[in-house]
Amino acid sequence: MNDVRLSDDHKISTERELRALFSDPHPLAARKCRPNLDRHCRDFIARSPFLCLGTQNADGTADVSPRVDVPGFVRVIDDSTLAIPDRPGNNRLDSLTNILSNPAVGLLFIVPGFDDTLRVNGLATLNRSPDLLATMAVKDKLPKLAVIVRVSEAFMHCAKAFRRSGLWDPAARQDRSQMPSMSGIILDQIADTPEEGGDMKKIDREIEAEYKRTMS
Repeated sequence: MNDVRLSDDHKISTERELRALFSDPHPLAARKCRPNLDRHCRDFIARSPFLCLGTQNADGTADVSPRVDVPGFVRVIDDSTLAIPDRPGNNRLDSLTNILSNPAVGLLFIVPGFDDTLRVNGLATLNRSPDLLATMAVKDKLPKLAVIVRVSEAFMHCAKAFRRSGLWDPAARQDRSQMPSMSGIILDQIADTPEEGGDMKKIDREIEAEYKRTMS
């Protein structure tokens, strides 16, 4: 690693110092925030199979978690309310426990092939209303609960990040085999790496089986 030293002499401590580094935002960027969801937001959400859910606990420790399903899996209940089904995951419940202690959330909706994204901020609660969950069934399987978001602001985010990253460009794809499998990484991180070969492959097969069981 490079020998980089950080000095408090260059630390930015105030908003005034921060804004002095940047030019004023474009007038459209300054005015684009909405207090609710319009037809364009609804259309974007209906096309999105993937969102990132940002939460914090009561102490301010942050977490970002993906939420995915078929396009339109997020229900728009009305112009100020969204419902996100909670599908089977790893049962750590980081996002859900955070919401119980701090309801502020941020959502980033992504549509494959779109360079722009939709950002939504608001306050979340957890709900297991049978009537709501019944509308979110996939192959007769109901979610255990839904995350209800009361929208405080919504706005489109520009395409610069996705274009710089080349995320949708096939030429930018990387070979996953250049890194260890997920199980290999995790086991190495917790200093409990099994011997290469049979044990590792067995764990990888078990993970793939779990994916198929919970995603079918």
